[in-house]
Amino acid sequence: MGQTTGMGRATGRSFLEKEGRSLLIPVIGWVGLVTVLPLAMLAWVALSIEGAPRLTPLIDEWARPGTMRAVRNSLLTSGGAMILSLLVGGTAAMVIGMARLPGRRLFALLFTLSMLIAPHVVALAFKTLLGPASPVLQALGLAPPPGSANPLVSLGGIVVVLGLHHAPIVMLTLLAGMRQVPHQLVEAAQMDGARAWGIFRDILLPLLSGHWLAAGLLAFVAAFGNFGIPALLGLPVNVLTLPTLIYRELTSFGPSVLPGVAGLALLTMLIAGVILLMVGRFQNRGAMQPDAEQPLRAFWQPSPASKAVLLAFGSTLLLIALVLPVLSLLAASLVPSYGVPLTPQTLTGHAYAEVLFRQQATREAFLNSFRLAGLAALLLGLISIPMAFAIHRYAGRLRPFFLLLADLPYALPGIVVAIAMILVFLKPLPLAGFSLYATPWIILLAYLVRFLPLALKPTLASMAMLPASIEEAGALCGARARRRLVDLVAPSLIPAVGAGILMIFLMAFTELTVSALLWSAGSRTVGVVMYGLEEAGQTTEASAIGIATIVLVGMAMLLIDRLAPLLPPGAVPWKPVEG
Repeated sequence: MGQTTGMGRATGRSFLEKEGRSLLIPVIGWVGLVTVLPLAMLAWVALSIEGAPRLTPLIDEWARPGTMRAVRNSLLTSGGAMILSLLVGGTAAMVIGMARLPGRRLFALLFTLSMLIAPHVVALAFKTLLGPASPVLQALGLAPPPGSANPLVSLGGIVVVLGLHHAPIVMLTLLAGMRQVPHQLVEAAQMDGARAWGIFRDILLPLLSGHWLAAGLLAFVAAFGNFGIPALLGLPVNVLTLPTLIYRELTSFGPSVLPGVAGLALLTMLIAGVILLMVGRFQNRGAMQPDAEQPLRAFWQPSPASKAVLLAFGSTLLLIALVLPVLSLLAASLVPSYGVPLTPQTLTGHAYAEVLFRQQATREAFLNSFRLAGLAALLLGLISIPMAFAIHRYAGRLRPFFLLLADLPYALPGIVVAIAMILVFLKPLPLAGFSLYATPWIILLAYLVRFLPLALKPTLASMAMLPASIEEAGALCGARARRRLVDLVAPSLIPAVGAGILMIFLMAFTELTVSALLWSAGSRTVGVVMYGLEEAGQTTEASAIGIATIVLVGMAMLLIDRLAPLLPPGAVPWKPVEG
C-alpha cells in the first residue's frame, strides 16, 4: 500500500510538472525584460561608442586618479565595515542561537530594525550624535568646542556606521545557517559531557564555516554598494566611493556623461558580481540538510555571571546601534534649529509641522513615496504568486538560474540599477513615442526590478510547504493549472505574500539610492527630500522626516512579526528557534 501511495504521489507530481508549463513563458519574459535587458544595455553602452568597441577609453576611465581613489575608498570602507560587522553580528548570532536568555526575540527584532532603517536616516542619526552641535552631548555637557570636526564625517566614520548598520546581515545569515544544524548533534555532544564552548568550537564553527564566509562577503557587498551613508558622511569632506562618484558626475553633468557613468557602473557591477558569486559558493560549503522536526535550539544555560555579561553586551549593542542615534535624531528634530540645546524652553514641534503640513514639496514627497512604494508592493505581491508557482512547478533545473536573475538587481548596488534604467528608458519607447525618463513611472519600474526578491522568496518558501495533494485533488476534479493556481494555490500563499508586501513597502518608502538618480520635478521621494534638506543645512527638518520613517519601519516590522505564526519557518529572519 505504501508503495502504491508513493507511486501515486510520484505520478501526481510528474503530471503537475508537465501540465501548465506555458505559465513559465511570462516568467521568462519578465526576467528578460527587467533584468537581462537593462544590465545588457549598461554593458553595451559602457563597452561601445555608436556600436564600435571602446575598451581603451573604458580602461582609461577606470584608471584615472579620481576613479582609483573612489575604488580605494570603496574597498577600504567596505573591508573595514565587513570586519566590524563580522565581530558584532557574529557575536550576536552565537548568543541568540546558543544561549537561553530572556528577550532573545526582542533583541533580534530591534537589532534587525537598526538595519532596516534607511541608510541615509542612519547616517543622519549618527551624524547628529557626535560633534559640537550634538543634542545628546550638549545635554550631558560633553559637547566639543564649537567649530570642532565631527569624527563621523570622515573615512573612519563611514567604516563604523557601515559596520554597525550591516552587522544584522551577518547575524541573520548565521541564524539561517544554524537552523540547518540538527539539534541531535548538540544533544549527542552534551551526553558525552561537552560544554557550550566545545560545542561551538567542534560542531557549530566547522558546520557554519561557509555561512561565516558568506556573511562576511554579504556585509562587504552591502557596504560596497551603499550610497546613503557615504553620501552624508563622505561627500561633505570629499571622501568619494564609487556610488557617490557616479552620483556626483551624473547630477553635475546630466545625461551627456552617461557613457562614462555607465563605465563606472559596470566596474561597480563587476566587483559586486564577483563577490556575489563567491557568496553563493561559500554559502553551500559545509551546509547540511535541515532537520525539519528538530532544528538547532538554544542549548546553553549561562551561569548568573555569564548571563549578566551577555545581557550587558546586548544592551550596549542596542544602545550604540539604535537607541542613542535615534534619540539624538529625535532631539535634533525637537529644537528650533540644529545646535540649539534641547531644554523645556527650546522644545518645539515646529520641524514636524513644517515637513508634514506646511512645505508643499515635502507633502508631495510623502505622497509620492506612499504611491510608488504602495503600488510597487501590491504589484510585486500579485506578480510573486504566479511566478513562484511557475518556478516551483515547471522550472526544473533552470530554477537556480531564474532565482539568480531575480536576485541580481537587489544584490547589486542600487546605483547600478538606476543607471541601467536610465539607459533603457531615456529614449522614447518603441511604438509609444514617449520616454519614461523624468517621470514617476521610471522610479516605479526600478522598484519593481529591485525589490522582486522580497516578494518572491517568502512566496516560494510557502509554495514549497504546500502539499502536492491539494493540487492533485483539484486536477482529479478537472481543474487545469490556471484554475488550480487561482482557486487552490493562491489563497494558501496569501500570508507569505502579505509579509512580502509589507517588507517591500517599508524598503521602497525610505529608498534613496535609486530615486536619487531617477527623480524629477514632481516625483521627489521622501529619501530625496530628506537628503536635500540635510545638504541645505536644514537638519531639524531632515531629522523630523527621519523619525517619521523610523516609526513607519517599526510599525511594518511589528506587523510582519505578528504574521510569523502563519509563515513558513525562517520566513521571518529575526525570529530565533525557541529553545
